[in-house]
This record gives sequence, C-alpha cells and structure tokens, in this order.
Amino acid sequence: MASLNKVLLIGNVTQDPELRYTPKGMAVVDLRLAVNHTYRTESGETKEDPCFVTVTIWGKQAETAEKYLKKGRPVFIEGRLKQDTWEKNGEKRSMIKVVCERMQFVGPPPGGGSGGGGGSGGGGARRPPVDPEAPASADEPPKSSGEPDLENDDIPF
Repeated sequence: MASLNKVLLIGNVTQDPELRYTPKGMAVVDLRLAVNHTYRTESGETKEDPCFVTVTIWGKQAETAEKYLKKGRPVFIEGRLKQDTWEKNGEKRSMIKVVCERMQFVGPPPGGGSGGGGGSGGGGARRPPVDPEAPASADEPPKSSGEPDLENDDIPF
C-alpha cells in the first residue's frame, strides 16, 4: 500500500526562534507557526481561524532560521508529520509536529525595502533596476532582446 507524508505550510512565526545544539553538535530550532484559514460566514462576515503548528528545523537550515526569522515574519515550510510521544506524571502524552525538510522566506526582508536578505538568506548588495531602453555601456556586452535580464543576485539558488 502506498503512503505519503508531505506538509506544505505558509504562515507567520509566532516568536523569535531559539537555536540549540544536540550533544553531538547538530543545530536544532523549534518554531511555532500561525497558519490562518480565512472564510466567510453565511451572513457575509469574514472570519479567521488560526492554527498553531510546531515545526522542527535541523542543521544549517536551523542556523539560518535563527538568524533571519523573527516574530511575525512569513515563511514557507515543506516537511513531513512526526508524532512525538512521552510520559509525564505517569500519563502518556503525544503531539504531532512538522519536521522541516525545506524552508523558504516569503515576502520582504525584515525592515522592509528591497535590500538583501530575502530568498534563501543569501543577501548581498542589490543593483538598481536596468532600463531596457537605455543604451548599453561600453564595458557591457549587448543583450539580446529574447533573453531575460538576470544578474547573479536574482538567481534564487
């Protein structure tokens, strides 16, 4: 029998992530993500139903999350569901979490503007937009009209 365990979420971080390390030195962050479901009632009123999800991020992505994610920042998470079970005061407890396999920042970087830091946390200086009607400078090769005008900073990987 086939099975699939895949979760795709876009939501807002509810508190600044706190980075910690396992005894073997692996970075880990637990995030709380607020994912809202917006709907209209029969009377036409718009309502939001928030869902709070715990996401565990490991390794280099955890370090990136701690560095760039702050309370209120939107983020896209792709991962899988995992059920954690434990015992407290003789009672068995469990909780379903999302284990992050891929994280991507959504929206403008903190502080607004179009400066660096978006995409995958790369950053770097941004160049001003190029006017396609302006003549090319002598030190730049002419661009063909059928190719997109991409700089290395515009490539998301």
